[in-house]
Amino acid sequence: MFKKILIANRGEIACRIIKTARRMGIKTVAVYSEADKDALHVEMADEAVAIGPPAAAQSYLVIDKIVDACTATGAEAVHPGYGFLSERAAFAHALAAAKIVFIGPNPRAIEAMGDKIESKKFANAAKVSTVPGYLGVIESPERAAEIADEIGYPVMIKASAGGGGKGMRIAHSRQEVSEGFARARSEAKSSFGDDRVFVEKFIVNPRHIEIQVLGDKHGHVIYLGERECSIQRRNQKVIEEAPSPLIDAETRRRMGEQAVALAKAVDYDSAGTVEFVASQDRSFYFLEMNTRLQVEHPVTELVTGVDLVEEMIRSAAGEPLRLNQSDVKLAGWAVESRVYAEDPTRGFLPSTGRLVKYRPPPEGVRHGVTVRNDTGVYEGGEISIHYDPMIAKLVTHAPDRLGAIDAQATALDAFVIDGIRHNIPFLSALMQHPRWRQGRLSTGFIAEEFPDGFHPLVAKGEIELRLAVAAAHIDHTLNARKRLISGQLREPEQMRFELKRVVAMGKSRIELEIDPKKGGVEIVLGDGRRVTVHSDWKPGDPLWRGTVDGVEIAVQARPILNGYALSHAGVAVDARVYTRREAALAALMIERKGVDGSRFLLCPMPGLVKAIAVKVGQEVKTGEQLCVVEAMKMENVLNAERDATIKAILAKEGDSLAVDAVIMEFA
Repeated sequence: MFKKILIANRGEIACRIIKTARRMGIKTVAVYSEADKDALHVEMADEAVAIGPPAAAQSYLVIDKIVDACTATGAEAVHPGYGFLSERAAFAHALAAAKIVFIGPNPRAIEAMGDKIESKKFANAAKVSTVPGYLGVIESPERAAEIADEIGYPVMIKASAGGGGKGMRIAHSRQEVSEGFARARSEAKSSFGDDRVFVEKFIVNPRHIEIQVLGDKHGHVIYLGERECSIQRRNQKVIEEAPSPLIDAETRRRMGEQAVALAKAVDYDSAGTVEFVASQDRSFYFLEMNTRLQVEHPVTELVTGVDLVEEMIRSAAGEPLRLNQSDVKLAGWAVESRVYAEDPTRGFLPSTGRLVKYRPPPEGVRHGVTVRNDTGVYEGGEISIHYDPMIAKLVTHAPDRLGAIDAQATALDAFVIDGIRHNIPFLSALMQHPRWRQGRLSTGFIAEEFPDGFHPLVAKGEIELRLAVAAAHIDHTLNARKRLISGQLREPEQMRFELKRVVAMGKSRIELEIDPKKGGVEIVLGDGRRVTVHSDWKPGDPLWRGTVDGVEIAVQARPILNGYALSHAGVAVDARVYTRREAALAALMIERKGVDGSRFLLCPMPGLVKAIAVKVGQEVKTGEQLCVVEAMKMENVLNAERDATIKAILAKEGDSLAVDAVIMEFA
């Protein structure tokens, strides 16, 4: 077994690998760019080596720098994680030349399967069912449009060396092919150093199912069940689960055996994933093979009990697999949510800045439910513009699917992040969505269910009651504390009328009365219902945790003027607790109107201006492209929201802009 390994990656996956290596007694070496000098993975590793500027193309993607770091530190092997160099055969060859072990598959397997064009050719030759498409390299948007016309719309334009949703575009017309081709090539070049793209048929209403395989250097390959990754946005996975609610035992066996046959054909000898696109009738087609560890590997680990990182390390060291296919059993259900630094209410645009608060829910096993949080950040750290916007992967495991979903919902409610925008409200709302809970999924789920983007859910029913109760309890706790200030008159019996309250949340008004009890309070609602509440919340806590009639809940609570901003189960409200007289007066207040910003195009996120597509004086129509802003390796096209004339352009290509910076003004 290795004594020291280097992790050629950053963020949560680097931290994840370090944890397993530490448990195995293996020392670790981290590499870092200038932007990551204070990163968590640098602190966790036994040693750390600086490898260059923030841009990945000058640091994490430079093979010679990684090899030099291994030589300087005496690292015997390298784990590439995912992304960056993880699927570069040239990297594996360079390590081999330096007599350093690559913790991943052999270069032949990477070359055969890691390139999406070549893998499809290989699969066709091996009689594996594949999605119809053109497998050659396409050099121009005109040629791409011709091919798309032949295949039939919609089509997927995809980077050959791509992954993580980058370099991928769906096109429904020749015009969309032309624009998508340019964006896909540009993103592919920026992210992977390879701008080759291909075109394939996009299967309507598909589901994304993938099989985890595991091989060793002795010819053994097994599969560890499937994951479903159908909840995607812009081709990037948002929520994953294992097993899939679609797949039955027979389909699982057929998919698994096909995945193993494909892996054996290239002597696959590490962890890898064979991806399929599946129809609702359980028919499936080979999509691609990822010759690396997947982002969503934790859900498989929780349902199988297998540490995939450990098995990769053991395989790379030459050990035979410790499992036979018959040893693989799926137990319970696991759900993973990707927590991103992005604003779901502004089209999921990236958000950067300092994590003023970062307090994930407690990890561990409680009442048969597991909570796991894989992360690479810490409170006070920075979310950089240079890399993927993932903050953490929150994973829950329970005996059944709804149990895992409910555990995920509770854990999300208890996940406190301040300082940047994040997608936890959106993830929380998804956990409540009937279609998700019923398992009626497709890769178009988010586009279909949130066609106008995400807006926080409206408080109603039991959720509204919980928020009102939490607000009333917070107000009561604050008032009780104020009454301890010395020099005040205390007339408890005469003050009982003061315990009648009105909780105002938007246009909703809920009348209630607080009845203090030993060890908690009872809240009497307007209809006479009594609700028992227990919580140890203290002023200043950003999270209200407690029980409402015995049910454990968590509510995010942040102070605002005369109240608290509360969020729970995807619902966000400003709650203010009044006396009856205060409520009557508050209802008379005039609502303040926001400033009209329709005359300006504002930068929706911190980013780099890649292109300005218009000129001063030009008339533009609704939907016409205005400019392209790059943030976190994704190119975002900003289009006109109405017909207008360009009055002034206040930014130029190459400018680095802050959020809400004015790019142009309309007449």
